[in-house]
Amino acid sequence: MVSMCAMRHRIQSLSLFAIIHFAISGATARTWTAADGKSTFEAELIEYDAASGQVTVDRAGKKETLMRETLSAPDVAFLQKKNSSPTLGGPPQGSKWKPIPELSDEFVGDKLDAKKWFDHDPGWKGREPGYFSPKNVAVSDGKLHLTARVETLENLPKGYHTFTTAAVKSKAAVKYGFYEIKCRPMKSKASSAFWFYKSEKDQWTEIDVFEICGVEDKWKNTYNMNAHVFHTPTEKKHFQKPGKWKAPFNFVDDYHIYAVEWNKDLIKWFVDGKVVHQLKNTHWHQALNMVFDSETFPSWFGLPTKESLPSTFSIEYVRSWSRSEDQ
Repeated sequence: MVSMCAMRHRIQSLSLFAIIHFAISGATARTWTAADGKSTFEAELIEYDAASGQVTVDRAGKKETLMRETLSAPDVAFLQKKNSSPTLGGPPQGSKWKPIPELSDEFVGDKLDAKKWFDHDPGWKGREPGYFSPKNVAVSDGKLHLTARVETLENLPKGYHTFTTAAVKSKAAVKYGFYEIKCRPMKSKASSAFWFYKSEKDQWTEIDVFEICGVEDKWKNTYNMNAHVFHTPTEKKHFQKPGKWKAPFNFVDDYHIYAVEWNKDLIKWFVDGKVVHQLKNTHWHQALNMVFDSETFPSWFGLPTKESLPSTFSIEYVRSWSRSEDQ
């Protein structure tokens, strides 16, 4: 067999703006041959990035990444043919995009990259009564997993009990860009969320890409978006600009691609490549940290039932780009 160590090289920063990739749903396994013709292996194709040559496959239930040049000519021809399929992900064409490595991750291995991420939120313990527990953050099978549980840990601060949830926060802060994740929310009233915020003395703003409740007819296909201003040098009272979109599917049933484009003029929300909401950018010009989390919302979604937990919010990747016009 070809050494999979050499084939697992993961490109952390994707190509500039010419990214062409596709996701395969319900793909079947095929036989792949090494470039030298001396070895083969069985795997399902998950994704192919034609710009970088990165090929992601599912081999016996484990996600692995290899490079196009390690494969035989027939395999390359197969990839080129598949490349004619439409893409759902990646930033919009028409601008020059540059990847942001510190906010991109394919979640390979079995540990969270501590250079990029906190396994909790250093500035917040969670929305009561759900406590952010680092033990509920895991990386496995090529995904980041955030789990909500029924449990009360010892010596928790006042107000935290019954439930533990999870949070992952970026160490880098960014202003403007295109940010995309492929994920499946948890099937529970404990939320699954992707958002940005930073709380500073002179300003505190927030952009919520989504907050999803995975159960009940009222919520299971409702895409909740928002943009908050808590305070700025000119705004002293909190206000928000919420948006909602009804999906033609239930979020917890499968993985989908969710993204936000944030520039000095507009904020746009995308689901599977489709713009579902946009907002004029009047106040959101602060560098923000990226967050994935699960929270309990007693007065919004209601508390999760004990029978629905544990439940897990799984993220296959996060990919981020900045636009040259915004620099």
